[in-house]
Amino acid sequence: MLGSLIIFAGFYIAGMAGSQYTQISIQKNQFDDCYDYSSGTAVHVNCAQKEHNAFLYLGLALGIIGGGGYIIFKGIKGKWDQNVKSDEMLGPKT
Repeated sequence: MLGSLIIFAGFYIAGMAGSQYTQISIQKNQFDDCYDYSSGTAVHVNCAQKEHNAFLYLGLALGIIGGGGYIIFKGIKGKWDQNVKSDEMLGPKT
């Protein structure tokens, strides 16, 4: 369950970052000049730095999603069911 929550958080972070950096990537590909309009006026920004920040944020999100997948995998492959003491087992005794 924890792994699912971590994966969801990774997708949420990726979605938030994607919406923030979409305009910058479109501006860089179409016009080679990037402007930030979040303050209400056009402010010239460094396209390469903004694109680098977007890749770092994407890497963070993919790392979180991968970590959640690893936790789920380790939970499925866990050893808690093999390490049960014989006097704590339920069901028929053989």
